[in-house]
Amino acid sequence: MAKALERPLRIGTRGSPLALAQARMVADALRAAHGWDEGAIELVPIITSGDVVRDRPLAELGGKALWTKELDACLIDGRTDVSVHSMKDVETFRPGALAIAAMLERADARDRLIGAESIEALPDGARVGTSSPRRTAQLLRRRPDLRTAPIRGNVQTRLDKVARGDFDATLLAAAGLDRLGFAAGAPLDLLPAPAQGAIGVEILAARDDLRTHLDAIDHGPTHEAVDSERAFLAALGGDCRSAVAALAAGALVRAEILSPDGSEVQSGEGEPADLARRLLASASPGLRAMFVA
Repeated sequence: MAKALERPLRIGTRGSPLALAQARMVADALRAAHGWDEGAIELVPIITSGDVVRDRPLAELGGKALWTKELDACLIDGRTDVSVHSMKDVETFRPGALAIAAMLERADARDRLIGAESIEALPDGARVGTSSPRRTAQLLRRRPDLRTAPIRGNVQTRLDKVARGDFDATLLAAAGLDRLGFAAGAPLDLLPAPAQGAIGVEILAARDDLRTHLDAIDHGPTHEAVDSERAFLAALGGDCRSAVAALAAGALVRAEILSPDGSEVQSGEGEPADLARRLLASASPGLRAMFVA
């Protein structure tokens, strides 16, 4: 058992219902691993830029840093001890002063379709809410007749928008729905976003005193797979404007890159750097330009 804490461990988290649920999962895992009582951990909700601006797609607002920069600042300034992230929302390249020290066991990495039993069951010309270039490209590849439009907000907000008819359907991560207790949606056979379904715990890289505590809750297979998916992203050179999907087992990654309208897809399996090289080499100049500056 790790040494008892001298003061409560402060967990920085976004304030959305899903983010708070995930932070509580980390807190519960630490308490169970170390026998800590309720007072040993304090949740510190932090408002991020991505939570404030909800009327435009993430890609137009500055990318995934909108979910992390305020959490990063709190870690660096010593206002928190750890940050809890949905790993799919964490930029590929992180500040050198920070380190992802642990990941909980990955949940269901798939997407679920809300509003219909399958993509094929959607009516002709259905309006699907998604702000994800990946989901947009994958949908249009299967159903070019669909109309996609940006949708923002937390899980409940998006479910409500479909329920009241603003959209015919939307896609949500199965992991988030499950963590919030929503038994909604039909599972899809689409490759997910890299790191989807994984919860990461980040610390200052110099905080060796925290690593022992966090080692106890780190799920090795999840950590290895997500590291492989993120290594693929790094080798690919994509950003949040690029349509890319990936899922790894250990160091082996299955992935695809797509044109924005889904008319071209390059897919394969392999080690992260080699797979990225092969997919880019096979891509048309237009698709390659989405990833290579």
